[in-house]
Amino acid sequence: MLPGRVAAAAIAAGRRVFLVGLDGFADRAVLEPYSHELVRIGAAGRILQLLRTHDCSELVLIGPVRRPSLLDLRPDAEGFRILARIGRAAFAGDDGLLAAVVRVLGEEGFRVIGAHEVLAEAAAPAGVLSRAVPDARAMADIARGAEVVRALGGVDVGQCCVVQQGIVLAVEAAEGTDAMLERCTALARSGPGGVLVKLVKPGQERRADLPTIGPDTVRLARQAGLRGIAFEAGGTILADRAGTIAAADAAGLFLLGLDPDTAGG
Repeated sequence: MLPGRVAAAAIAAGRRVFLVGLDGFADRAVLEPYSHELVRIGAAGRILQLLRTHDCSELVLIGPVRRPSLLDLRPDAEGFRILARIGRAAFAGDDGLLAAVVRVLGEEGFRVIGAHEVLAEAAAPAGVLSRAVPDARAMADIARGAEVVRALGGVDVGQCCVVQQGIVLAVEAAEGTDAMLERCTALARSGPGGVLVKLVKPGQERRADLPTIGPDTVRLARQAGLRGIAFEAGGTILADRAGTIAAADAAGLFLLGLDPDTAGG
């Protein structure tokens, strides 16, 4: 899992690490090898106290978190104060919210850095990474998908979509990439399979919630009958590069890193 790999890389670089896992979201098995604490998402005061007690100055925000309702959030006193400082961004898209969270953490004296800054090899490179190579039909679908994802990102909705033979089968919203791919299994058309396209949102806060793909993404793409995955080079996290490439080769799928100058429009 990516949080564990980032923690291991930080330790290898001579840093001390402390992990705060959000109860209901964090994988306990990933946390166990490291100094850590599991905290409910609304306990902002407890989280800040733990970070200061463990002398944390730099933070890496990793992992998907479903946005809870205010009732489920049950913010503590510090949580209410932070919500007030976040303001209307709390009710905006994910990137707007994350950018506001990064700003507030900075105001609290912490420096937020991206996972790719600690784990340099996690940033996806440009070009074809797999044995399979996209053909002209796949490249046309990728171009169509990039248009759609740029439009989604412009209104801070999602980071990816699936296109098959020029038809948009699904777009990502609150359900996330995995659930979107699971939906696509029943939507596939006959003929050449579709493609998954993942891009960074225009103006996205790159220290949090960068597009991520891994072996599970490949597995679900194969189950959905897709031919390959295209992603923005330099802006996408490969959660397990070797494992992702091996899974793609075993499945016969292509992996294509898109030049950000052209992928981003």
